[in-house]
Amino acid sequence: MKYQPPKFKRLNEMAAIDVGRLTEDEARQILEDIRWPEGPYCPECGDTNVTRINQKSKKTWDGSFQCNGCRKQFTVTVGTVMHRSHITLRQWVQAFHSMCSHKKGVSALQLQRNLGLKSYKSAWHLAHRIRLAMKDDALAAPLKGTVEVDETYIGGKTRMGIRGRGSERKTPVVALVERGGKMRTRVVASVTAKNLKAAIRENVKPSARIMTDEWKSYSGIGKEFRGGHHTVNHGEGEYARGTVNVNSAESFFALLKRGMHGTFHHVSKQHLHRYADEFSFRWSNRKVTDGERTVEAIKGASGKRLQYRKRD
Repeated sequence: MKYQPPKFKRLNEMAAIDVGRLTEDEARQILEDIRWPEGPYCPECGDTNVTRINQKSKKTWDGSFQCNGCRKQFTVTVGTVMHRSHITLRQWVQAFHSMCSHKKGVSALQLQRNLGLKSYKSAWHLAHRIRLAMKDDALAAPLKGTVEVDETYIGGKTRMGIRGRGSERKTPVVALVERGGKMRTRVVASVTAKNLKAAIRENVKPSARIMTDEWKSYSGIGKEFRGGHHTVNHGEGEYARGTVNVNSAESFFALLKRGMHGTFHHVSKQHLHRYADEFSFRWSNRKVTDGERTVEAIKGASGKRLQYRKRD
């Protein structure tokens, strides 16, 4: 079947008020256009010879296709984070747009109110599935050029008022920021040389130039990167020396912490990595419009699944 592009404004051109006016059929068409820009294909066998099924009975979902190869029936949500969800597609599109457009995040309780969901649990799980869609692809290109690496601590209470690296009850989050490009975050058990260097090796090209503060756990990493390892000494009040600084990473942490304290208030260690993925996604796509950012998040929904009882 020949693919027909949507006749209305595309999602990347929409503001929040436009998204709120979408009908269920328009939301479905938007999702189909994003997931299948060249036309629908079977998520089971990959066959493009598919037929749209006319809605004639309650046994068939709206927007169903049938693969003429393997004979399986499917919709645009099959094989995505939206799979087997009872939330309407217009609510899904609105939720994606809301989470992509709020700089400091949006709470599950706010999503519940805005979308008219019946339970907090539904909104909470919806938000986590969208965060999974925002997570960077494991096969994504490594960071290159000048990469700033820094760490901060989120959640918990400090021990005897000690801040920073002495905060035993807080969870460390490592940020790796490519100057002028994308970034990634990693939640680690502790800020040891093994954990920090492993995060750098896994996410940065060997040709890159590494920027960090003076923390001893980074010592020696420059031998593995052609651009070398350059540091600033925060302990002596040095925050920049020419182009040597970690200001981009610190700016990201300031935004992350404002979201943690002002929007979410408390985030458990079990789910912290998902919130970090959400903030790093918005940072990596900060130079595009809210609509374009939403399209990128929806593209990341395919091939991922998060079930409520199988939280990872």
